[in-house]
Amino acid sequence: MTDPNQIDLSAMHEAGRLAREHLRIVAAGDEDAVPANLTPDYFNHRSADEPMDTRQRGPAAVIATIRWLHRAFTEMRFEIHEVAVNGNMVALHVTLHARQHGPFVVHDSPDGTLTHVFPSTGRTFAAQQTHWITVDNGADSIHDAVRDDLGKAKRLGWIPPKPFYIARMLWARRQERRATPRPERR
Repeated sequence: MTDPNQIDLSAMHEAGRLAREHLRIVAAGDEDAVPANLTPDYFNHRSADEPMDTRQRGPAAVIATIRWLHRAFTEMRFEIHEVAVNGNMVALHVTLHARQHGPFVVHDSPDGTLTHVFPSTGRTFAAQQTHWITVDNGADSIHDAVRDDLGKAKRLGWIPPKPFYIARMLWARRQERRATPRPERR
């Protein structure tokens, strides 16, 4: 008979491994590894400022997030500082390291309309983040995070904005809007 108060260390170890693997997959852009790491109904709570195809459920949403991030950033890696596991919930304190090589496009309206474009500065950054990943049935099912986006924006030279960079942002937004189909109005 199993003691209900006994901690299943192997399950905790596996949950931590799956959560770390999730970050490795995103940083490496390993789209082929996504389906095996996620449940079919996986959901990312932080997708609200991403393109509409990232806001759905399941592996296709993470593949869309990977493509969105890798369009803007290269040399991505997560430096993992701490991992804490409580049941099927994993918390990871990390630093994301990357270099901006393309435009970072923000779609923070409810209908997915493109709102901001931050043209590449070519700079590198390191930003602290905390990720919470829920693991169910041997795969990641829910993701949430707190990120130092303000620190990232400062390190990349997006803020405080200089007049020339503001002009580049406006031009880049215009180019992105021309290249992106508008969402249908309901």
